[in-house]
Amino acid sequence: MCPEYDKSFKRQTALEVHVWSHMGEWPFVCTNCGKRFGHKHHLLRYRHVHTGDKPFACDQHFNDKCCLHIHNRKKPFACTNCPKAFRDKTSLTIHQQVHTREQPFACAQCPKTFRYKKTLRVHQLMHTGERPFACAHCPKAFRDSSTLAVHQRIHTDERPFNCTHCPKAFREKMTLTVHERIHTGEKPYKCSECGKALSQKQNLKRHQRMHQSPLVVPEGGQ
Repeated sequence: MCPEYDKSFKRQTALEVHVWSHMGEWPFVCTNCGKRFGHKHHLLRYRHVHTGDKPFACDQHFNDKCCLHIHNRKKPFACTNCPKAFRDKTSLTIHQQVHTREQPFACAQCPKTFRYKKTLRVHQLMHTGERPFACAHCPKAFRDSSTLAVHQRIHTDERPFNCTHCPKAFREKMTLTVHERIHTGEKPYKCSECGKALSQKQNLKRHQRMHQSPLVVPEGGQ
């Protein structure tokens, strides 16, 4: 069992890899570039980058079986509850929790529950006020690494999400999604009162306040 996160493992090797992740000491090192890995098979797979070997083939060759599935658009793991299918079993398992709605991880400070233990840990930081992920460029700190990664793009000006309709690029995928609606004309948010459709959720909320506010008649008006 991991003493830091109270997490248990079926195999000793899995526990060792997990503990290495806290320490940042990955034991398997690439002799060509020095990159480190927690699992030996990850190192062996990575070595193909240097050797150029591509043992998985159709009409093209790939250094990873998953890449071959992506190329072939093959999704052998099918959901029994809906038509969706996936390239690997892990993705299927994660997806199936949408159908079961199981949320076994409960917060001790409030009534909220979560599907994943990791999500619960991030949530609990709201109660403790802890922000363990600090920005290297400014004093800001965050509860999770993904939010930190997005924030750091402000400093680096990295914009990895490119619009397929114009030259614009964005720091976040959601910002790209909203922007592309300008080109496609998509308006997925519909007002239940009048049927008006809008491209952004915040615009819908602003619009709905018009229905909720009482009509103010000017003094002396009819």
